[in-house]
Amino acid sequence: MTSHTSTGGRRTTQIFFASTLYGTATLAAALDADCFPAASRRLLLISNNAANPETAPSLDTMPGFEQLRGRFDGVLSWNEAISPFHPGGWSPRGDDIPLWERYLRMLWDLGDDDIQLAVESIQVNPALALTQVFTGAPVDVYADGLMSYGPTRNKLDPLVGTRIDRLLHLDLVPGLKPLLLTEFGVEPEIVPTDTFTKVLGELDDSQGDLELPSGQPALLLGQYLSALDILTAEEEERLHVRMLKGALELGHEHVVFKPHPSAPVRWSRHLEAEAERLGARLTVLDEPVLAEVLYQRLRPALVVGCFSTALLTASALYGLPVARIGTEVLLERLSPYQNSNRVPVTIVDATVPELTDRAAVEAQHQETPDLEGLVKAVGFAMQPQIYPALRPAAESYLSDRLNAHTWRYFKRRRLTALALPGAVPSQLGFIPRNATVRRVARRARVVKRAALG
Repeated sequence: MTSHTSTGGRRTTQIFFASTLYGTATLAAALDADCFPAASRRLLLISNNAANPETAPSLDTMPGFEQLRGRFDGVLSWNEAISPFHPGGWSPRGDDIPLWERYLRMLWDLGDDDIQLAVESIQVNPALALTQVFTGAPVDVYADGLMSYGPTRNKLDPLVGTRIDRLLHLDLVPGLKPLLLTEFGVEPEIVPTDTFTKVLGELDDSQGDLELPSGQPALLLGQYLSALDILTAEEEERLHVRMLKGALELGHEHVVFKPHPSAPVRWSRHLEAEAERLGARLTVLDEPVLAEVLYQRLRPALVVGCFSTALLTASALYGLPVARIGTEVLLERLSPYQNSNRVPVTIVDATVPELTDRAAVEAQHQETPDLEGLVKAVGFAMQPQIYPALRPAAESYLSDRLNAHTWRYFKRRRLTALALPGAVPSQLGFIPRNATVRRVARRARVVKRAALG
């Protein structure tokens, strides 16, 4: 499986960090495509990041995991290693890092091996904590979702950022280059689509007892947005009903609803009641299953969602028709502007046809001039201190493309704070380029607020 290599006479051990089955499948595809160099050992380190890990199923117990396990020489648990701490809230204190590294080397039988890391979500724990413990290890980051196209959400410690060699990602938006980690000159590398879909085919084989309806129904994807405080529970229930009604209006007589695994059961019951009232055939999938497995099994006639990454995997990886609903509300609600979901929502809104636009859904076409420019402009507005080099691109896009439609991606207050086009009338457009005038304007606003207060 893995070949024995060494550096300076020492073994090389690669540690692959994963918290989801989808992420593990991404790693498996990257390994199958020879994206990683040979090593003495390859260890999969799994983490259960649920709010209550004790009551949530562990990754290695999920259907399909056994099909992926063979790529690795062993499986380790981060939760067990740092118990009783929670993976999402723990990181090593600076003075304790040497102790933690010694402890983990002993626990995982690493000896004095040279360590190489491959992690997800490098900006936050637990991945960040792991890279901090193994201070000298080179790091690859892999991304399986749309957030990789957006900016790094937090300013990374250069001691971590400068060790990152690559960003491995799926080609979910062909032609669009990820922004993530570009502040450190990290180059993106695509995990081959055919290799990834082949790995997902292995997961399909593990779902042999999954009962699915015949034919090609429309598939609705639930996301549990109320858990992110973006929508209220009632608003999310109404969003699911809008998905159902939209699919019916497009002529789909049979609809399958895939709820989020953590969503309340009553939401499905509410949707079932609405479907009965409308005279629609609705199937609710009670078993947790990857959307991509359903794509292979069902070949749905249409996939409907809000801003799920699964909408883009349906379109880019499986060639399935897709439609979105609810993104305009989310673009308005996301707070603060730097919310890391902003770029995923923006990309879906800009590239996936709106469910109520029959012509666009049937044509599977959404007019999006200069998607790259849009993402750069939004990315700069989100994280201007991390990506100052993107200011010219943002100014260019906002000067040329800002109109009644594209305003949904920006906030006037945010543009004003950053002195970007769109913040002031065009006849005063010289102001953003003058630092002194900007300072005076800020002071004037403060004085005005004090006077009004």
